[in-house]
Amino acid sequence: MEQSATVLKGRQHKKLSKLRILKRAILIFLGAAFVAVGLEIFLVPNKVIDGGIVGISIILSYLTSVPLGAILFLLNLPFFFLGYKQIGKTFAISTLFGVIVMSIGTSLLIPVEPLTDDPLLASVFGGIILGIGVGMVIRYGGSLDGTEILAILFNKRLPFSVGQTVMFFNIFILGSAGFVFGWDRAMYSLIAYFIAFKTIDITMEGFDETKAAWIISEQAEELGEAILNRLGRGVTYLNGEGAYTGDNKKVIFCVITRLEEAKLKSIVEDLDEGAFLAVGNLNEVQGGRFKKRDIH
Repeated sequence: MEQSATVLKGRQHKKLSKLRILKRAILIFLGAAFVAVGLEIFLVPNKVIDGGIVGISIILSYLTSVPLGAILFLLNLPFFFLGYKQIGKTFAISTLFGVIVMSIGTSLLIPVEPLTDDPLLASVFGGIILGIGVGMVIRYGGSLDGTEILAILFNKRLPFSVGQTVMFFNIFILGSAGFVFGWDRAMYSLIAYFIAFKTIDITMEGFDETKAAWIISEQAEELGEAILNRLGRGVTYLNGEGAYTGDNKKVIFCVITRLEEAKLKSIVEDLDEGAFLAVGNLNEVQGGRFKKRDIH
């Protein structure tokens, strides 16, 4: 009975500390504010749009003269309830907070003069700022566009992945910009969308690429000591078994930065040229002892 209670307690959702909630709120606020700047200072004045609900909102605002902030809030509101049901309460609250900040921000920035009237510059810098903002909001648990939530719902009923559904929506939206603003603006919009898309990835994953390395060697312990002493990184030994030979193998696992990859390969080649080495990218590392030790 006591063991069951312990297991149940471990499965329950842990509440975030006040400090983590404050940090998340500040970063979502900053992200949503970046999006508002990217829209009102760069994209919207130059008739360049983004994909998703933001793109639909820009088109509707232009056609109806209703403030962009109001349309952004109204169109995203249904996805707040969908997000609550599909993903959870924390996500829904974070999303609602981000959408409110973005909507108010775009309204406050309407009187501000755009920084450029060159559509190419607006597409590039607007896309970068927009991507940074959206990436920050997603990284800290929210969303500013209901398209992906809608795609998740369609994914259960249609034979298409979430990514394919989102791409279909955005092709339709960006194509619509051609009829409303002209085809040159639709092409600029495609540039802005692509730059924002790539910037979102960079913002979420970070510039400092982290890599995981797996090494299989007969000199596993010697290699592990060398990595500890010469690279300053901790290692973990894993027990493995060769499928073909049935021999027991010791696998070294360690996490390094992109700049340390060449040094790791050098260490492996020095001590065991026949060792198997596999290196892969990691999006994020938390906990453990990833902090670098002093090199002896």
